[in-house]
Amino acid sequence: MNDSSWQPEPVPAGPAYDAQVGPHTRPMPIVPDAAGRDFDDREARDRGAAADGGPLFRAETPPQEPMPSPPPSPSQVPQDASPPPKKRAGRDLRAAIGVGVGLGAVIFASLFFVKAVFVGVIVVAVVVGLWELTSRLQEKKGIKAPLVPLAVGGAAMVIAGYVRGAEGAWVAMALTALAVLVWRMTEPPEDYLKDVTAGVFAAFYVPFLATFVAMLLTAGDGPQRVVTFLVLTVVSDTGAYAVGWRFGKTKLAPRISPGKTREGLFGAVAFAMGAGALCMEFLIDDGSWWQGLLLGLAVAVSATLGDLGESMIKRDLGIKDMGTLLPGHGGIMDRLDSLLPTAPVVWLLLAAFVGTG
Repeated sequence: MNDSSWQPEPVPAGPAYDAQVGPHTRPMPIVPDAAGRDFDDREARDRGAAADGGPLFRAETPPQEPMPSPPPSPSQVPQDASPPPKKRAGRDLRAAIGVGVGLGAVIFASLFFVKAVFVGVIVVAVVVGLWELTSRLQEKKGIKAPLVPLAVGGAAMVIAGYVRGAEGAWVAMALTALAVLVWRMTEPPEDYLKDVTAGVFAAFYVPFLATFVAMLLTAGDGPQRVVTFLVLTVVSDTGAYAVGWRFGKTKLAPRISPGKTREGLFGAVAFAMGAGALCMEFLIDDGSWWQGLLLGLAVAVSATLGDLGESMIKRDLGIKDMGTLLPGHGGIMDRLDSLLPTAPVVWLLLAAFVGTG
């Protein structure tokens, strides 16, 4: 060999090499590179492995940054992609309408065919309403208003009002309050005053006010009076919602019910006065349209106050609805909020206008 070349050193056997070097191993040919340096093709293989990023050597080629991908064309967007659904507020309108129609059918069927059945409907509504109210009081405030004397006394109150009039209703109310005081004595004295106060309040708020609906029924045109009471209350609520939703800007009582507006109240008054004039003229015996205007005004005010009153109770309890019995409406008490305080107002004004007979 000449001096310009060099012979590679013996390679030890091991797994890192493809072949062992022995005495009969054929020497690797010398390959000159572009600069005139000689190296055998085993060294070229090793350098090639290094260029490929093998385990023994670090690749000298710097990593290439990935090219940014172009945005997808409209044709590449999946066909099932759709914009996010719009937010929906409020209750389930279909369920609310369905439940309302069903309740209306039950009420009107019992009202015009068998009056006693309608009194039974009032009793059921009162008992369920008392159960909802006392349950929420106990869950949220720890107030244990006794349900048993309230339910029994409430049912007796409605029946007494239908049979004996206002005098019977007041007597039943007094006996119910006394039963609440005595019933609560069977438990420890802690929170006695709080529990009986809530019980007496519940007896007045639910069954006593509902008794005036039964008292409306005792007149000769009783079914028409009850229909007038129900129609005016519903129309007042509907007018408040429709006008308030379309034109409402000024809050009526933002701390109590942020959704109510003064414009909605004006809508309730206008709708109720119009419906009152029609009902008094065509449904109530000896009634006049101008009496209906006054009746509608009073109903709009009492229904709004009743709604605000229950909103105060629910805000104090930290709940949205009193129950979940009626899909789209909440509980029974959520439907009685406007009706309960309106019943004595309608009874009193009709008694003043056309009497109680």
